[in-house]
Amino acid sequence: MGNEERWVQPALEMPKRRDILAIVLIILPWTLLITVWHQSTIAPLLAVHKDEGSDGRPDLGQGSDLKEYCSSDRDIVEVVRTEYVYTRPPPWSDNLPTIHVITPTYSRPVQKAELTRLSNTLLHVPNLHWILVEDSQRRTPLVTRMLRETGLNYTHLNVETPRNYKLRGDMRDPRIPRGTMQRNLALRWLRETFNKNNSEPGIVYFADDDNTYSLELFEEMRTTRKVSVWPVAFVGGLRYESPKVNAVGKVYGWKTVFDPHRPFAIDMAGFAVNLRLILQRSQAYFKLRGVKGGYQESSLLRELVTLNDLEPKAANCTKILVWHTRTEKPVLVNEGKKGFTDPNVEI
Repeated sequence: MGNEERWVQPALEMPKRRDILAIVLIILPWTLLITVWHQSTIAPLLAVHKDEGSDGRPDLGQGSDLKEYCSSDRDIVEVVRTEYVYTRPPPWSDNLPTIHVITPTYSRPVQKAELTRLSNTLLHVPNLHWILVEDSQRRTPLVTRMLRETGLNYTHLNVETPRNYKLRGDMRDPRIPRGTMQRNLALRWLRETFNKNNSEPGIVYFADDDNTYSLELFEEMRTTRKVSVWPVAFVGGLRYESPKVNAVGKVYGWKTVFDPHRPFAIDMAGFAVNLRLILQRSQAYFKLRGVKGGYQESSLLRELVTLNDLEPKAANCTKILVWHTRTEKPVLVNEGKKGFTDPNVEI
């Protein structure tokens, strides 16, 4: 009986040892396989980071192949974080004259859209002051809110054009072109704000809200000594109207179809005035009465300068830097044959 017990116990222990051995033989290969795979994957990454300099870029030494580097590490995405700072408008400069942009505006379905487009242009112009004048009894919440949100340097004014001057039947009374009273109020504000002996340099420009302006235009006008002039596209039935400039850079006439004998046959967007001249000539305003349509510009400019005083800008009036967005008359397609425009001028 004792001998049987001694033989049964080793027989029971042998299966247990075989099971442990089988488990070890199964687990060990997988462990080795996982270890090798892990090392082959992580080692190149560690090598790349080790070789990188302090600026976080891989050291592609002499003889290295950029294509090979990119393809071998194509799954590695390096994010370079930079700080983006948006300032509006551009920083103020003590070396640049201030451009006072006068814009009359009135309530209509596209008013906010057109003011937004214009404000987005003005945001890129340094040393700019926007004088926005509403044709209304009071300053409207829409324009007030929009001006505050732009971040521009601005002055918000309002004056309502009398009703009897706005409409007559289905036609607007041409005795007072739209925006006349608003522009005059802005001129009055400038004269009441700045002394006529003011030494601060400045430029005055009348920018309607339905036009398109190149940023280059504002840099061109910044050197205006008295009154500077340039062409305006899509106005007066032409592809563009322009001053005529001779070989010595003097204005001697006007390229226009509509009443070319006007003293200053120029569009409102086609000239800028030195602020000092506006302050010194206090009698210079846009005339309210007794002025034919198209003579508003002449009514102001003839009080400020003569034809010989005009300063042609935009490469002697050969470049287009301002465009009428809406044209009231069809553009003449054969105007070049009539000598009104230069076909080499890019519109």
